[in-house]
Amino acid sequence: MNFHWRIQGQDYDLTQRGMVMGIVNVTPDSFSDGGRYLDTGRAVEHALTLVAEGADILDIGGESTRPGADPVDEAEELKRVLPVIRAVRSETKTLISIDTMKANVARAALEAGADIINDVTGLRGDPMMCRVAAETEVGLVVMHMLGTPRTMQQQAVYEDVVAEVQTYFEERLHILAEQGIAPERIVLDPGFGFAKTLEHNISLMQALPLLAVQGRPVLVGVSRKTLISRLLESDDVNDRDWPTVALTSYSRELGARIVRVHQVKANMEALRMTEAILGPKE
Repeated sequence: MNFHWRIQGQDYDLTQRGMVMGIVNVTPDSFSDGGRYLDTGRAVEHALTLVAEGADILDIGGESTRPGADPVDEAEELKRVLPVIRAVRSETKTLISIDTMKANVARAALEAGADIINDVTGLRGDPMMCRVAAETEVGLVVMHMLGTPRTMQQQAVYEDVVAEVQTYFEERLHILAEQGIAPERIVLDPGFGFAKTLEHNISLMQALPLLAVQGRPVLVGVSRKTLISRLLESDDVNDRDWPTVALTSYSRELGARIVRVHQVKANMEALRMTEAILGPKE
């Protein structure tokens, strides 16, 4: 099966070579690096470092979506992300993703130079988000989540988590197509850690080949997440980086095409090594 992602009218072939999405949190409260890159200058410096390490995409966000996180108002989110996007765009042609649930933030970010909308609500949280997406040719990340970041962990109840995520993806692709959004522009994110228990996360990881619904590429975002600390029985965030690398390699072997990570270089190397071993017969 061939995997392509259409972004701004250009097709990116992910069949043999996947993408690394580097995380740039312009927030005071993200679970792993909250506050470290809230300053615009430091955020831009970090983003360019990720590019130098091999990032294919920079995912810039101004609102934490960690479990229990409080929402951020639109004006504050814009204040955080727009200067960073503008500055990064002036320095590099690397793809930029805006990590937001708000249509107005997405629109402003696209005008500032972003190429992708990464919406943890799957374009459901803001009724205007579909219109923003339909009026552009940007790439889209459609994620699975129940509830909101503040309430999601109380809603992690499934009869069959794999089947329900599959059904969700089928429904979203159908609805978005009716809104004028071509499936070729969409990649699917199972939402590891978003309204999922440890057991749900493991089941979804094992079932990755089944989640490429309608042949759409799958994005995996497990970097430094709590599921790793649960398995390692360690609360130290620094203990989560090498397990993230292991999961990058494993998820690529199972068919993931994009990984969203904090540390780019090590995960990029793991991705490339795994792809070399898989070879063209995959």
